[in-house]
Amino acid sequence: MGGVLRVWLLGLLCVAVWALAGLSPFRVAGHDAPSTEFSAVRAQAVLARLLGPQFPHPAGSAENAAVHARLLAELARLGVPTHSISGMSCMAGRGGISCATVGDIIADIVPGDGKAILLMAHLDSVAAGPGASDDASGVAALLETIRALKAQEGSTGHPVIALFSDGEEMGLLGARLFLTDDAWRSRVGMVVNAEARGSQGPSYLFQTGAGNYRLVDLYARSVAHPATSSLYGEIYKYLPNDTDMTPFLQAGFPGANFAFIGNVADYHTPLDRRENLSPATLQSQGDNVLGLTRALVGADWARLKSGDAIDLDIGRSWLPRLPAMFALPLAVTAFILIALAGWFSPRSRPSHLQGPRHRLAQILTPPLLLAGCIAAGFALSALASLISGSGDPSFAHPLALRVALAFSAWALALLSMRGAGVMACWLWLATLGIAAAIFAPGLSPYFIFPGMAAALLLLLTPGAGRDAALLLSALAAMIVWLGLAASGEAIMGLASHPLVMFCAAMALSALLPVLAAQKMDEGAWRASIILSLVIALGAAVVQGFEPTYSAAAPQRLNLRYVEKDGKSFLLADPVPRLPESLRAAAHFSDAPGPLVAWRGYVAPLGNGQFPAPSATVTRQGGSIALDLHGSAAASGMALLVSGGLRAVTIGDVHVAAGKDGVQINCGTPDCASVHMILDFSGPVPASLLLVEQRYGLPPNAAALARARPDWAVPSGQGDMSFIATDVAVLAN
Repeated sequence: MGGVLRVWLLGLLCVAVWALAGLSPFRVAGHDAPSTEFSAVRAQAVLARLLGPQFPHPAGSAENAAVHARLLAELARLGVPTHSISGMSCMAGRGGISCATVGDIIADIVPGDGKAILLMAHLDSVAAGPGASDDASGVAALLETIRALKAQEGSTGHPVIALFSDGEEMGLLGARLFLTDDAWRSRVGMVVNAEARGSQGPSYLFQTGAGNYRLVDLYARSVAHPATSSLYGEIYKYLPNDTDMTPFLQAGFPGANFAFIGNVADYHTPLDRRENLSPATLQSQGDNVLGLTRALVGADWARLKSGDAIDLDIGRSWLPRLPAMFALPLAVTAFILIALAGWFSPRSRPSHLQGPRHRLAQILTPPLLLAGCIAAGFALSALASLISGSGDPSFAHPLALRVALAFSAWALALLSMRGAGVMACWLWLATLGIAAAIFAPGLSPYFIFPGMAAALLLLLTPGAGRDAALLLSALAAMIVWLGLAASGEAIMGLASHPLVMFCAAMALSALLPVLAAQKMDEGAWRASIILSLVIALGAAVVQGFEPTYSAAAPQRLNLRYVEKDGKSFLLADPVPRLPESLRAAAHFSDAPGPLVAWRGYVAPLGNGQFPAPSATVTRQGGSIALDLHGSAAASGMALLVSGGLRAVTIGDVHVAAGKDGVQINCGTPDCASVHMILDFSGPVPASLLLVEQRYGLPPNAAALARARPDWAVPSGQGDMSFIATDVAVLAN
């Protein structure tokens, strides 16, 4: 009975480590905090004044201009000189070419000699939400940082300026505009950016430039609660996400990019409001920005040049870090030391009673546990999805699927414990550490740090104390890997179950030798496995019957009014299942299909009601000049071009197209009368699709939109109206 209890207590230990990994140790400084410190309460007051009525404020909108005015008033209150730059800016990206007329505000904060530290946050929001977290929180954090920097008299070192950029949500356009201004660009030597992709959780240092070891070391020494990992940068390189930091890093500027990612359900939706932003999160963001900025002001930047770092934070309280060049030597060393510990341990040497079959079982147990955990994650998620009819059944209520994943992993650990060997488990982890050091150095500390701890503990306890050494080694691995599992869920929810189960398998691989040492009779062992599997399956079934979405974690569902050739339609995003209330309000198609240049559920609305946009077109060889003519209600214009487009010129901005089939978005109201030149490297198309874009829906479509349930909301650019027409291109 004692063995059964100890085994289940070890399971509870895993759950406790996983739960604690999701907690944050941040305190919130109040109004009475010292003037030189960052106070989230003071920053919240600034945020309230900045956002005012909390309306969306995309670039080019009247509310965007109001936010600009309120920001200038805040900077005047701080006694900070300001400068403004504005103009057309363009960027070629994954979605085509984005352009808009944007206006940046630049503040001179701290005078000094040499290159400046550029603090950065963006002013605009998406059209679907007021952007309290993304990124008015960054603006408020910068304003409170500015106040704290100015309160510290007598500091000398590098100057500090701030860029409040516009048009980030349209394609990093304000940052691009700043970089085209040689006078401002030449002043910058280091960049610190404040971003958001949620409304809760710690602020992470998730991106830096290359050669970041000494910068990461400076960060770790400058803040009380460092939150970062070299793995974040490794992963971010492959994600389709960019921030204003991207063009600066592409231009060769070093810097640090901070963001918080908890509660992603609020991101880019109407829920991105002040009341949903955690004060502790705002404090974390501000502590990061102010702490690193202060350190950079007095630092010798020439000494910051270095190789890359491998690092990971432990509970946002400690940041072990090493130069990446040590990754492979340390991984190999950990492997050798663990092997030596096994050789010198009488209990771990193969005896005459252990045949080849037993040794093979020990070798195969950890990878089989890994494969089983990942397979179980897919199976349980698929079961819940099948019942719910949703691809992400745990989006709003993840608890049941958490339970299912935890108990399935535990069942597989119990199943594996009798074939586990101490050295096989730890040598397996050490081998993966060597592979990570070679192919993905940013991942390597997750193996190296617990591996080195295990190697030293096992070497120091060849006989007595081995059980305690194994438990401490397993605990180190659990803290590292279950902490990563918690972070992975914060980023993507339990749609990231492969990552969560991979991390669980790594943690349990380290725990297997401890489990194997427990005396558990056959009946109790089998009963524990069966009980765990039953709970896992039951929890997955329960998850399937949970509502997929809720008012607090809603489905993202945009509606678009589309008009072309005298006919109008309502287009709903191609979500897996259209809400029945919307189906009852309009005759939507049974399945998503194409409509003009878009795709979704289509409902006819009858005859069109708006005049189509037009363009005056002239052609000279492979060059087409267009003068666009939209209405006063336009929020922007789009041009869809098929064929070999080489480059686009709008005003004095020239941008390469880079691919066939390009959508050109000009996203501010002045684009309704813009002059545009298209240069083709191949055949010129006979026609172009011109689209006038308007935020919101006309009255007849807006009435139907009210049938959208409260668990579904617009996101990103939100509900829009598109009036499309074909523009003929005359032959030469």
